[in-house]
Amino acid sequence: MRRRELLLASLGLVVLAGCASGQVMEWDVDGVPREGIVYAPDSATEQPTPLILAFHGFGDVARNFQRTDIHEAWPEAVVVYFQGLTTRRGMPGWQSSATVENRDVRLVDVAVAALKEIYRIDESRIYATGFSNGGMFTYLLWAERPELFAAFAPIAARLRSGVEPTTPRPVFHAAGEGDRVVDYRDQLAAIETAVEVNGVADQPWSCGDGCTLYGPQSGASVMAWVYPAAHVWPMSTSERIAEFFRGHAK
Repeated sequence: MRRRELLLASLGLVVLAGCASGQVMEWDVDGVPREGIVYAPDSATEQPTPLILAFHGFGDVARNFQRTDIHEAWPEAVVVYFQGLTTRRGMPGWQSSATVENRDVRLVDVAVAALKEIYRIDESRIYATGFSNGGMFTYLLWAERPELFAAFAPIAARLRSGVEPTTPRPVFHAAGEGDRVVDYRDQLAAIETAVEVNGVADQPWSCGDGCTLYGPQSGASVMAWVYPAAHVWPMSTSERIAEFFRGHAK
């Protein structure tokens, strides 16, 4: 496997020394300092630019998760790799269900507003993706902030109890058949929920090896990619996410 696959297969506890050409940005969220690594093309201050919000898995860090290279898969977009706060067992992660504070949902609110002050963000092309716990947060954003996003890409994730998206939105979900961290059956249930919410259950067709697309290529489609592996970020995932996002705007 390539280096980025190995990093995430172990839940990515390796902290990289630098962040290449990415810029670390900080935001004050209800008195709590939050940060993310931002990659932006030079043109982002001059012309409408897509925005991708990316959330690492439980126990991982943004400096490591940037190695998924989503920003290289879609270099014309602004890509933000957010850093989670310490949660259970003293490791960083994300809320996966709604709370009174909604600390991570509020991070998205504050960060997106701030990024719009710096870059010409195309409001019809704002996206969210995440791995494992970050993917569960991505599903939560679909339920809590559907009006903000054009599409979602939860990877190796499931819907937590009480998270109930109701607004149709395009979804790309990648799941490993051998996943024992996030049960594969729970991931299939999440895909079924997405298909039901988007109303595309009667329109499945093949989009490649292990890939099923429900609904039209445009509109509130659901793309499910099942790969023969465990709890990893497989090679080509970032490219698949970028391709899916490119095809969907509000």
